[in-house]
Amino acid sequence: MSDDDAIVTRRHYRYIAEHTRGDDPFLSELKQAAEAEGIPKIWISPAQASLMQVVLKLHRAKQVIEVGTLAGYSAICMARALPPGGLVRTIELNPKHADFAEQWIAKSDVADKVKVLRGAGADVLKSIKTGSADACFLDADKENYPRYLDECLRILPVGGLVMADNAFAFGQLFDEVPSESGVAAVRRFNDYMAARKNVHAVMVGIGDGCWVGVKEA
Repeated sequence: MSDDDAIVTRRHYRYIAEHTRGDDPFLSELKQAAEAEGIPKIWISPAQASLMQVVLKLHRAKQVIEVGTLAGYSAICMARALPPGGLVRTIELNPKHADFAEQWIAKSDVADKVKVLRGAGADVLKSIKTGSADACFLDADKENYPRYLDECLRILPVGGLVMADNAFAFGQLFDEVPSESGVAAVRRFNDYMAARKNVHAVMVGIGDGCWVGVKEA
């Protein structure tokens, strides 16, 4: 099959979702509660959560840095893929989101594996020790993705796992006049990631597109 034959449509997305492990009752309840609290419904899809869990397990990651907690959905999903003693340190600027996430993390089956760090992403990342994480996941304001990536690459050792959400720019990557303000920033970040000589990465067509890569020397 040639590259021209590899066309991914919304029908493919639905098919992938139907054949991938979905949310359990706890995660479904979390989403409903978050929506009731007015938290934006912009968390990753269950299919993307499964992809990230599989990759984390294959990588045997123990320490994960997440930039952008929102309701805590992705942090809980990632923590479930970690071994005993593993930890997701997730960074959130919005106090309301941080409060909600902490409440639901405390009720989850991975309460001891997730810690919410409050503050601006770039500032908090600078306070994290070099070489202290095995993987990172970016899912916050798109304008600062390059800064977040640079800091995460400092934190990660060679061989560390890099993941970033919204590579398809909210489904508007190729729109001439996108309605989402972050589309241009996503396009710049995609070019930035592709140009990095010390990251071997690929965009995966699940959810809104997910970068998955490994830090090289």
